[in-house]
Amino acid sequence: MLKEIQTRKSTRSFADRPVSDEQVLDLLEAARLAPSGSNTQPWQFIVARSEEARGKICAANHHQQWMMQAPVHIACVADIRSRVPVEVPITVDENSPQEELKQIIRDTAIAAEHIVLEAEALGLASCWTAWYTQSDMREALGVPADKYVVGVIVVGYPDKPAGSPKKRGLDTMIHYEQW
Repeated sequence: MLKEIQTRKSTRSFADRPVSDEQVLDLLEAARLAPSGSNTQPWQFIVARSEEARGKICAANHHQQWMMQAPVHIACVADIRSRVPVEVPITVDENSPQEELKQIIRDTAIAAEHIVLEAEALGLASCWTAWYTQSDMREALGVPADKYVVGVIVVGYPDKPAGSPKKRGLDTMIHYEQW
């Protein structure tokens, strides 16, 4: 797995080549198998393939037109109902104070990362996007107010090899026993 982690890059330029249904299901299977606190599995996924649906996602995501090159967009949605009873009315957004929201975002982010790593293993390229407000992305995708869109992963075949951004060395970030 270290190979995929080392070679995986955020790609913003995609070839005009379809991603198969089987590949999309492999990506979602990788996400489904992610760990979560208390095994709550708070994630839901919206797969957008049509130009119309991808266009709405792109518009909500600050009109980043490069996103339209990717044939598949996967919205990773955290469902707070995995931790908060249905009877309690709740709306979640960027300013929500609930501790449970932080937990479901963490867990859904793990599932999203499984998608990008599986994409790399399948020879696909991906980029995690999240430059939107919850209200804009909810409207674009028809997501209820009690769900939180953690990110949208765009997936496709790269049109050129990705460069390698410089990464900090381990010696700049490791502390032993305490800070």
